[in-house]
Amino acid sequence: MDNVLVMILAGGKGTRLRPLTTERAKPAVPFGGRYRIIDFVLSNFVNSGLYQIKVLTQYKSDSLNIHLSRGWRLDEFLGHYVDTVPAQQRRGPHWFAGSADAVYQSLNHIEDADPEDICVFGADHIYHMDVRQMVRFHRDVRADLTVAAIPVPIDEGFQFGILQVDDDYRILGFEEKPDDPKPLPDNPDYCLASMGNYIFRANSLVSQVRRDADNPDSDHDFGKNIVSHMVDDPDTRTYVYDFSKNTIPGQANIDETNYWRDVGTIKAYWEASMDLVSVNPEFDLYNSRWPIRSHYEHFPPAKFVHDDPDANRVGSAVDSIVAEGCIVSGGTIRNSVLFPRCRINSFSSIEDSILFQGVEVGRRARIRRTIIDKDVAIPPDTIVGYDRDEDERRFTVSEEGIVVIPKGYQFD
Repeated sequence: MDNVLVMILAGGKGTRLRPLTTERAKPAVPFGGRYRIIDFVLSNFVNSGLYQIKVLTQYKSDSLNIHLSRGWRLDEFLGHYVDTVPAQQRRGPHWFAGSADAVYQSLNHIEDADPEDICVFGADHIYHMDVRQMVRFHRDVRADLTVAAIPVPIDEGFQFGILQVDDDYRILGFEEKPDDPKPLPDNPDYCLASMGNYIFRANSLVSQVRRDADNPDSDHDFGKNIVSHMVDDPDTRTYVYDFSKNTIPGQANIDETNYWRDVGTIKAYWEASMDLVSVNPEFDLYNSRWPIRSHYEHFPPAKFVHDDPDANRVGSAVDSIVAEGCIVSGGTIRNSVLFPRCRINSFSSIEDSILFQGVEVGRRARIRRTIIDKDVAIPPDTIVGYDRDEDERRFTVSEEGIVVIPKGYQFD
């Protein structure tokens, strides 16, 4: 795998995740109690033995850059690295105009590495994947391009880029969010959705992004302009890798082989977070043979105090993730995710919620179906998530009624 270069596209704005992305890029959004979203794709590559990684950044990347520099330092002696590549206007006086343009403006890194194959993956999805298996498939079929895809119910296909394949999984067609998705050849109830993860033969990728850069009418997007063009070219070998066949060492839950979430909306982010906390979670963070790696700060262990059931003052958490540095002091937590250094005071209730680092919840407060960004102090007796009209007066509320309190919010 030493002659495989990894390029991770991490420049997205994540506008549908606001206010969580008001001050940070989407891949830097915290997830899972102690990680950032980008940690999942990076962990997949490192666990797969792929150690030459370039992360292409652009939008509000400061917190992302700090996270990568502190938590993702590989062994330079062995030629391993996770390097950030900011937009530098190397090809003219403009920033990255799209995902394909980001790679085009970073061709110098491809020339320096001189790889055989290049993985171009997104930075903002939650999943486990042994990328080696996709690389082997890509090489076995001698593909110029291999697209990772996952079967989805055909009535959900309008949300994705849909690929049509023959019995050998060679790509016959590609449509971006079609009204009438084409079914799988062996299962009319499902279609193949692109995951936005690609492996290219290096010379094919270089020629394609150069061709695309010369087209003034292009959106410079991998799906629309690179994949579509290569699929339509009869001299180009394009294949689908079926993600549902990927296996992970130590994976106990067989249903997890189909787990892939684009957490690009408040609803999707909240639902994926809730997938983590059940007795048998849909997505398992506790597989020691496939760890999720990240930057760790030196906080003390979580602590639960007060055991006075007669006064309803018991520090407890059920079906929840509670990270290090948290103090649960006589409050109750159910079906929630708490990031480090949260403080939950007596008689308060947290339910179906996500609390980012440094959140403090005052006495007798009641929080339900709420995402609270960093460093927010909830005053005593505050109620959030129970009265939609009142919540909308102060906060962002999704169509599904999920409340989002922005970073550092000051209550009246």
